[in-house]
Amino acid sequence: MNDRKHDDGGNPLDLREIRKLAELMEMKDLVEVEIEQEGKRVHVVRGGPRAAHGAQVPPPAAMYVPQVVAPQAQSAAPAAGAAPAPAASRGTEIPSPMVGTFYRSPGPDAAPFVEVGDRISKNTVVCIVEAMKVMNEIKAETDGELVEILVQNGEPVEFGQPLFLVKPAGGA
Repeated sequence: MNDRKHDDGGNPLDLREIRKLAELMEMKDLVEVEIEQEGKRVHVVRGGPRAAHGAQVPPPAAMYVPQVVAPQAQSAAPAAGAAPAPAASRGTEIPSPMVGTFYRSPGPDAAPFVEVGDRISKNTVVCIVEAMKVMNEIKAETDGELVEILVQNGEPVEFGQPLFLVKPAGGA
């Protein structure tokens, strides 16, 4: 099977990247994800028993999807002088699994899902990322203590952007 296709603009579409995106959706228990960058849009809907409203959707492998966009590397170089410590040395990052709007609580008048200092587990819901009017609960996927919230409530987030830092359980 040829792993490269072309979208309407003639750009190559790497099916291996689509498979990686589908695996990420499975890992993060997402039903739908949309990524847009430089005029290219990727919209993937995962089918199966957890599909929205019980509707069956064809599996992602059978879908035509425009070019998959990899997470953006930070392009801004730190200012001269003391550079901040890399995030990895400060804790484990919880990244955004999609492009959308970050919300710390389930509603405007509700308490935040988590606060700095909270002990969290892999299944702890830490926030919501809204994408295309779908509220996606984001789980920690790690055990430990929440040490920093890196995004403001209501702020737009990118795919792969760090949202939280967690000091791993039993870690330094």
